[in-house]
Amino acid sequence: MRKFFFFSATLIIIILLTNDILAQDDFFTPKTTIGGYGELHYNNENPEVGSTSKTLDFHRFVLFVSHSWSEKWSFKSEVEIEHNFIKSGQGELEIEQAFLNFQPSENIGFQAGVIVPSIGLINPYHEPPLFFGVERPEYSKYIIPTTWFGNGAAMYGNFNDFTFKLSVMEGLNSDKFSANKGIRGGRQNGFKSDASKFLYSANIDYLGLPGLMFGGSFTYNEAKGNTTENKITLTEFHGKYDANNLIAVFEFGNISYNSGNIENSRGYYFDLGYNLKEVLKSESDIIPFFRYTDYNTAANTISGGIIETQNHFSKWMIGVSVKPIPSIVVKVDYSQRERELESLKTKLFNLGVGYMF
Repeated sequence: MRKFFFFSATLIIIILLTNDILAQDDFFTPKTTIGGYGELHYNNENPEVGSTSKTLDFHRFVLFVSHSWSEKWSFKSEVEIEHNFIKSGQGELEIEQAFLNFQPSENIGFQAGVIVPSIGLINPYHEPPLFFGVERPEYSKYIIPTTWFGNGAAMYGNFNDFTFKLSVMEGLNSDKFSANKGIRGGRQNGFKSDASKFLYSANIDYLGLPGLMFGGSFTYNEAKGNTTENKITLTEFHGKYDANNLIAVFEFGNISYNSGNIENSRGYYFDLGYNLKEVLKSESDIIPFFRYTDYNTAANTISGGIIETQNHFSKWMIGVSVKPIPSIVVKVDYSQRERELESLKTKLFNLGVGYMF
């Protein structure tokens, strides 16, 4: 609690010491901006045991609304509808971001409201044209529960060739941790959040080499539920290279628990793609890619045995992303997922279109 008050007091002092924070720039015109993204998915899942499922889903429809009062003060928001329709607990309507933003200079800024911490690559930037594959990587669902948002405050900025973000936000509900979903179910999503145990996250990235970005983050929370308490630490490392028509992505993450049967959740994936635009003399980006991923939400347990192999999955994927313009993408991919327990395999074929503006 004292850490949060210190963070808040520091934010207030910085604001009060900034010159002309209440004055509009004489040359600045207040403006409101609308943006968004969306994606339509066709999914064909053929398990080795069980029946094949075929679905067509407008997975996400998202609108961004932002308003700038001055060069320093602005508001940003993101409202999302998942699965097109909400009825009887199906589909979701949620505010993923809604925060005041104060940026006194190019090198530092502050946010307060519903924020998204910078944990991994896809949690802060998850528009469909920005990642390979029709669906987001399983790593970004089960290890870093993307999209992870909540009520809180953050400080961000850059120095030399580094960028950083420090976030303080609502904690996790440890009652809802599970062997097959890790911490995903423990997110409070800003709904009347229990503020007794804050979550702290720090991210840093290096951007000093052309086309290359790499960094990591550390997240800590003394997660608390009605019947359980469980301290968790999430450490992750990531990197991306995008230059000379080559795109390579890597993420690795580990969650440590200090209570309960699960001791660690762990996973990683890497992507490798090559843009054939110049080779084919095409006006569109044509990027075939390959992905390999491995994740286990119960990587280490006190009990050991079947629970570890039951929740351990590996998967390879091949696919193509076509971008007629940078903000529109058509994707197709084929993959095979294997569960370690009994070596059960599932074949998947996905087709999707996505946009952002």
